[in-house]
Amino acid sequence: MKFGYFDDVNREYVINTPKTPYPWINYLGNEDFFGLISNTSGGYCFYKDARLRRITRYRYNNVPIDNGGRYFYVYDNGDVWSHTWKPVKKELSFYECRHGLGYSKFAGERNGIRIDQLSFVPLHFSGEVEKITVKNTSSENKSIKLFSFVEFCLWDANDDSTNFQRNFSTGEVEVEDSVIYHKTEYKERRNHYSFYSVNSKIDGFDTDRDSFIGLYNGFEDPQAVVDGQATNSVASGWSPIASHQLNVDLKPGEEKTFVFILGYVENAEEDKWESKGVINKTKARAMVTSLDNEEKVDKAFEELKAYWDKLLSHYTLDSNDEKLNRMVNIWNPYQCMITFNMSRSASYFESGIGRGMGFRDSNQDLLGFVHQIPERARERIIDIASTQFEDGGCYHQYQPLTKKGNNDIGSGFNDDPLWLILGVTAYIKETGDTAILDEQVPFDCDPNNTATLFHHLKVSFDHVVNNLGSHGLPLIGRADWNDCLNLNCFSSTPGEPFQTTENKEDGTAESVLIAGMFVFIGKEYIDLCNELGKADEAKRAAEHVENMRKAVLRDGYDGEWFLRAYDYFGNKIGSNENEEGKIFIESQGFCVMGGIGVEEGLAEKALNSVIERLDTKYGIVLNSPAFTKYYIEMGEISTYPAGYKENAGIFCHNNPWIACAETVIGRGDRAFEVYKKIAPAYLEEISDIHKTEPYVYSQMVAGKDAVRHGEAKNSWLTGTAAWNFITISQWILGIKPDYRGLKVDPCIPKDWKEYKINRTFKGCDYEITIKNPNAVCKGVKQMIVDGKAVEGNVIPNFTDNAKHVVEVTLG
Repeated sequence: MKFGYFDDVNREYVINTPKTPYPWINYLGNEDFFGLISNTSGGYCFYKDARLRRITRYRYNNVPIDNGGRYFYVYDNGDVWSHTWKPVKKELSFYECRHGLGYSKFAGERNGIRIDQLSFVPLHFSGEVEKITVKNTSSENKSIKLFSFVEFCLWDANDDSTNFQRNFSTGEVEVEDSVIYHKTEYKERRNHYSFYSVNSKIDGFDTDRDSFIGLYNGFEDPQAVVDGQATNSVASGWSPIASHQLNVDLKPGEEKTFVFILGYVENAEEDKWESKGVINKTKARAMVTSLDNEEKVDKAFEELKAYWDKLLSHYTLDSNDEKLNRMVNIWNPYQCMITFNMSRSASYFESGIGRGMGFRDSNQDLLGFVHQIPERARERIIDIASTQFEDGGCYHQYQPLTKKGNNDIGSGFNDDPLWLILGVTAYIKETGDTAILDEQVPFDCDPNNTATLFHHLKVSFDHVVNNLGSHGLPLIGRADWNDCLNLNCFSSTPGEPFQTTENKEDGTAESVLIAGMFVFIGKEYIDLCNELGKADEAKRAAEHVENMRKAVLRDGYDGEWFLRAYDYFGNKIGSNENEEGKIFIESQGFCVMGGIGVEEGLAEKALNSVIERLDTKYGIVLNSPAFTKYYIEMGEISTYPAGYKENAGIFCHNNPWIACAETVIGRGDRAFEVYKKIAPAYLEEISDIHKTEPYVYSQMVAGKDAVRHGEAKNSWLTGTAAWNFITISQWILGIKPDYRGLKVDPCIPKDWKEYKINRTFKGCDYEITIKNPNAVCKGVKQMIVDGKAVEGNVIPNFTDNAKHVVEVTLG
C-alpha cells in the first residue's frame, strides 16, 4: 500500500495523506542550523549540536506520536484547524506534503481557505524560514485569524527534559515589534539567543505556554486560538513559547504571503547588551531584514535548489530502471549528505541527547559524500583523527559543538581505528590531495601533542597488530562494528549499559570481523604506502595482512562459513557447534571483500551459506538461529527479542557488504538482488508493512523470527546510506576512484544491456557508456576513451578540466 508517490522531475516525495504508517520526515539545513520536520510539520530545530544548542522543544516517545513542531492555526469564525492536519487534526478537503532536498512544502485546504507552507534553511543562514501563503478559494470575503506557534527548548536538551526544579523558574523573553526573543540564561554564561519573527504587523502575541495553550489543553486546542485572541502573555519562569496572531482579510481569489523566521544569534561578550537587561538585537534584525519579503525568500530558495543541483551532478545514472535511477541520482546521495551532517545523533529515533558524531560512523559516512563535498570531507577527517589516542585507539564519539571526545561513551571499540584508514584513502583517491597526510593532527584534541595524519593512519593499522589474541586474530575490545556483541562485558546488573560498563581487564575475546576488515582495509593502507613511495612500510604492512589472512583461514573458518568471533573463554561464536547464532553476516561480507578464501572456494561456500541460512524476502538477517535466551558471555545482542535489531534482525548496514562480496566472486545477479531487497524505492508498494519512509534507508528491518517481519525502524541516520551508495556506484555499476584514475569494473545482472554514468572526477566530466552485448556479469573486454582504445580498465587521470567520452564493452 502506498501513501504517496515519487516526483522525480522535482526530486520530491509527495505524501497525499497525513496518516502515514509512521511520521515521515525530512531534514532542513546544510551547515550549522538544522531542523527535523515531519509530514505534519512536527519536529524541532538546533544549532550545530542537537543536545547542547536545541532551539525548540520536542517530546520523544509521546502519545499521540509526533507532538510538537512549527505549527500554524487558522481561526475561521470559530472553526479551528491546521493546514498540516496536525496538531488540530480537523478533516481537510485537500492535503499534501512534498519533501524535497533540504526543504518541505505543505498544502492544506478547508472551508474555502488554502494555506501553502514552504520550510527551509537558507544557505549560510542560522535560521529556519517558513513562507506561509493564505488564499481565499471561495466566492465570498473571508476574515480569518492566523496563529503561529513554536515552543522553545532551554538549550541543553538533556537538562531541559530532566531538571524541572530549575527550569520552571528560568524562562525569559523579550518582545519587540513582530519579533519574539528567547533569552533564557542569556544574562549568565550564555552568549546566544533565538528569535521568532514575522514580516508583518501583528494583532497579538503569546510567549507563555500555559497562557497560550491553557493548563489542561493540548496542542490540538490551544485556548488562545479557541478564543480567537492572543493574550499578549510574557513568559516569566515557566515555559517560553512564541506565537504571533495575524488577522487576515481576503477577497475571493486573493492571497497574502507572510515570512516567519526562527533564528539563532551569538554575540561577543562585549556586545551582549543594547542597554541594561536588553539583549543586542543587531544580528537578529539583520537576519530578519535579509528575508523580509517574498522575493528575497524565493531567491534564497532558488540558491538552495541550485546548491543541491550541483551536489547531485557529480554522479548520475541513466538506466532502464527508474527506481534504480531515483535511488542513485536523488535519494541515496541525499541521505548520505544528511548522515554527514548528523552522524547518528538526531532523528525521530535518536533523541540528539545521548550520541554525538561517531568515529566509526563518520568515517563510513564519508565514503558516501566525499565525491560531493571533498573540502568538507577534509575538515571532517581532521576532526575525527583529532579524537584519536597515541596508541591508535580513539573516542567512540565526539560532540559536534566542541569537537572533543565524548567521555560518556569512552573508547575501546577495536574496529574504530581501521575506519580512519578507509575514510582517508577514499578522500585521497577522490581528490589526489596527499598533502592532507602531512597535516599536524592532535591526539585527544591536545594541540601540544600532535603528529602527521599519516602517523595517525600508521597507529590505526598497528592498533590491530598490537592487540591480537591467542588465535592471532584481533581482540574485540568493548565491541567491534556490532556494538551489541559484548564478549568481555558479563553484565548481570539491570539497566547497566553494555557499552560503558567495566569490561574484564584481560579481555581475550577475538573478532573475525576485524580480521576481515584488517585484510580488506590493510590492502588500502599498503596501496597508499606504495603510492607515497614508502616501500618499507608497505612491505611491513603486507606481511601483517598476509599473516592475518592465514590466521582467518586457519582459525576463522567453520567448514561452510566464516566464524564471527571467539568469546572470552576461547569458545567459537558463529559456528555450527553453537546451539543458537550459528552464522553471522558481518564476517562473511568483509572476509570475502578482503579476498580471503576466494581462491580456495571458501568464499563462495560462505556466501552460499548466507543464502541458505540468513536470506529472507525483505533482506539478510544478521545471525541465525536467533537467540532465545540471555547469554551473559554474549552481551546485549541476546537481550533483544528474536528478529529485532542485532538479534537476527535485518540490520541493513551490513547487507551491502554481502552485495560487495558477491561482486568479488563475480555474481552480479545475486549482488543486485541483495541490493534491491532493502532499497527504499523498491519497497514503496509495501509501505504499510515497512512503515518508515519509502525514500530513505532504515537501520533495521524486523527479521524472519519477528512477529512483524518486514517492519522497519530507525530510518535516516544509518551507515546503510553510505554503504549502499558505495555498493551500487562502485561495486555493481563499477566506477571506482583510484589513485591513477577512474577504475571501471562493473559486476551487473546478466540481462542488463546498457547504462550510462556521468561522473565528475578531479575537475573533469566523464560520460561513460557501459554495454553488455554478451550477457555477462563481470569483465571489461574493451574500453575506448575519447575515441582511442585504452589498455586495461582504468581511465587515466586528466588535468584539462574537460569532458571525456568513455565507451566500455563487457565480455
